[in-house]
Amino acid sequence: MRADATGPLLVERHDDRVVATLNRPDKRNAIDQSTIDALHVLCAELEAIPRTLILTGAGGVFASGADISQLRDRRADDARAGINANAFVRIALLPMPVIAALDGYALGGGAELAYAADIRIATPSLKIGNPETGLGIIAAAGASWRLKEIVGDARAIELLLTGRVIGAEEAREIGLVGEVHPADELLPAAHAIADRIARNDRAATMATKRVFRAPREAHPAVDLEEQAVLFESPEKMRRMTEFLERKQK
Repeated sequence: MRADATGPLLVERHDDRVVATLNRPDKRNAIDQSTIDALHVLCAELEAIPRTLILTGAGGVFASGADISQLRDRRADDARAGINANAFVRIALLPMPVIAALDGYALGGGAELAYAADIRIATPSLKIGNPETGLGIIAAAGASWRLKEIVGDARAIELLLTGRVIGAEEAREIGLVGEVHPADELLPAAHAIADRIARNDRAATMATKRVFRAPREAHPAVDLEEQAVLFESPEKMRRMTEFLERKQK
């Protein structure tokens, strides 16, 4: 295991996974330009060497939002540049699964970062939502399209238009998070999910994510092409042979 112990993003590397901790606890892990820069560096690493990513936050908070002191000074050209949006798109498109372990606040840009994950789990103290309209802006880093894919159109538009912040139980009820764990069990639960993923075939896992992220019009062709590649893989033959041998015992 190797770890980067300083900066806005603490990165702990294992053979099959990486744990990245948002690390601006004095700012409730507000996402600033330095955090975005660090996320891009991490994405480049995980694009080159695919591993499962666990995202979490330091100090009992995931991310309280974008850094308002920086956001206030941004203008039209900054909006069109998609500073946060492009980083979160890159996270969503990482080859291996992304697990967001959410504690405390996950607001605004922090919520949108969580929406970019494939799997979300939380503690009972979670407060998640998009209050951007109260600040005179919209949730433009993914909430407007990702949230409805996760919880459905009716629930998503209600949350976005009201800016309502919801707790862990409601988030679980509407499918925004899959599990709720005590704070001291949150990271172990995330690692347990990563362990389950690690037991599966890497190529099949990455193919599943690619197929799942493909647009509707690409199906079923994309599924069949990915399956064709896997049908020829030695790992498929090995795993199926072992399954049949166990069944015969």
